[in-house]
Amino acid sequence: MSKDIRINVPGRICLFGDHQDYLGLPVIACAVDRVLTLIAKVNNEDHFLISMPDIQEEHRIYLSEDLSNLRQNDLLRSALRVLRRKGLKINRGYHITIQSTIPINAGISSSSALITAWVQFLMTTFGSGLTLTQESIARIAYEAEVTELKAPGGNMDQITIAMGGIVFIETNKEFSCHPLQGDTGVMVLANSGIPKDTSGMLMDIRTHTQESFNWIGEVQTDFDPSLLCVKDIADHEKALPEQLKRYFRAAIKNHTITQNAKSEFERAQTDPRVLGSLMSEHHQVLKDELGITVPEIDILIDTAMNSGAFGAKIVGSGGGGCIVALTDQDRKEKLIEALLANGAVTAYEVKVAPGITLETHA
Repeated sequence: MSKDIRINVPGRICLFGDHQDYLGLPVIACAVDRVLTLIAKVNNEDHFLISMPDIQEEHRIYLSEDLSNLRQNDLLRSALRVLRRKGLKINRGYHITIQSTIPINAGISSSSALITAWVQFLMTTFGSGLTLTQESIARIAYEAEVTELKAPGGNMDQITIAMGGIVFIETNKEFSCHPLQGDTGVMVLANSGIPKDTSGMLMDIRTHTQESFNWIGEVQTDFDPSLLCVKDIADHEKALPEQLKRYFRAAIKNHTITQNAKSEFERAQTDPRVLGSLMSEHHQVLKDELGITVPEIDILIDTAMNSGAFGAKIVGSGGGGCIVALTDQDRKEKLIEALLANGAVTAYEVKVAPGITLETHA
């Protein structure tokens, strides 16, 4: 294919199930209308020239480059290495421009959007022997971002971004993603301006939670956390050392909340107030049990709730980033104004968006 290519990729918000996907527990997430755009034009050179004007960066990747040793966060080369192993044959260079309205390092999956767009471009342009679907793009993006680089995350981001809409993802299965049609009400996203702590916090929580599961599993051979709910916590946590109990409680509480939210989405008429209440309950677990908030986030959550939000929560791995709040049209402007007046660097409505899209032009 020698046509110019334009790929649009949405951001992602986790509504329910933060810190669950890497445990094999389900999540509810949605694609939102903050968009990364990749535009590729053939340059007939021996390299990809990748311009990122938003962050004033430019990268040059040579077609014959040795990819045996990668830096930890080199997503572009990681995807190339994965696809080379799958038989991708690169035979021409492109000038690629990448621009985005997705806030960076704020919990909206800007890095997953980047690698998903890049994988779509590579597979569309060079992967004639590869199956090209939203599912296959999500799989390879996850492999390149997480498995290849030994990162601590799960597969929620890549699946949500590729598929779009509101989705219930059963992360313990190889690929199981179900669309949800319910009404969330108005979603308002507010950025604290504090960069989130992705790798460190994810690895710490993942390690301790998995350790708690393994500890119980040694004395209960049929232990399956996906079958538990809040009422089961007390009996199971007796087997745990004190330092692991809060991680186990958080996982089971959040799992129960996610299942309750799924039931609400599946009602004939979803009530955004009920979803908001569950969202706030979820946030409280993330704050009190996992300790992933910072004072700036706490202020924004309190501001949202005092300004008529139905519910609010931190978005992403924690340590900073954004919050999302549910409200209605009548309260939206008051809520946005209050968030901006109380520390948010940006605040605006976001809407559910479609997944990855591709355009080609002669």
